[in-house]
Amino acid sequence: MANWKWKLAVRGVVFAVLVVLIFVLSGYGPEPLLRVELLGDDLGDLERFYSSEARIGRVLSALGPYSSAVFILLQAFQVVVSPVPGEITGFVGGYLYGEAAGFILSTIGLTLGSWLAFELARILGRPVVERFVTGRVLEKFDFLSTNTGIVLGFLLFAFPGFPKDSLCYVLGLSRMRLGTFIVVSTVGRMPGTYILSLQGASVQAQNYSVAVAVVAATVLILLVTYLYRKALLHWIRSFALGGPVDP
Repeated sequence: MANWKWKLAVRGVVFAVLVVLIFVLSGYGPEPLLRVELLGDDLGDLERFYSSEARIGRVLSALGPYSSAVFILLQAFQVVVSPVPGEITGFVGGYLYGEAAGFILSTIGLTLGSWLAFELARILGRPVVERFVTGRVLEKFDFLSTNTGIVLGFLLFAFPGFPKDSLCYVLGLSRMRLGTFIVVSTVGRMPGTYILSLQGASVQAQNYSVAVAVVAATVLILLVTYLYRKALLHWIRSFALGGPVDP
């Protein structure tokens, strides 16, 4: 018990230091390209707050030099609290900060949140993970907790529409090392993160042809992934377990 408390305390201190550094460095980071007046009720309801790109944009644009730090923490929080849709915040990042800056800020936030979810799972164990991830999802991908490879983890993070936030908790129960997880989760998320940033930046620049093309390509990939989801999952399980398995 003492060892568990010590690990939790060390992780908490490291996380707090990172948050402070993010706020300190945010003064040198990008500010929103747009300025929108902050509405008084924007922070009143967390679920409603996350459900609207415009609402998030208003809050961030009113924070000035601290907006990038808050945006990073919003991205991290939506990983830890899996039901919160990361697609919204990724789009807002590109819309407010531009394609490159939005991509970088989103990547930092997603990496921070993925690391936190992974550590929570590793320290607190399966009973606590089940509060964030349904038992059905854990059972479906239970094979990841016994035989997880770098290539496999990367493919799962790269697949469009795959529950990447839940995957962070599942991998936290596996034998994957933290350093390997950080690299795999960060690099694997990058294609999807960039697409969302590009969509947001294209809409902000009123370059709607690019935005529509990106959306169409994304929808097509998601459709193909959904139609062949069982075959993909079967292939992933076969790859992880080192041989054919029953569907």
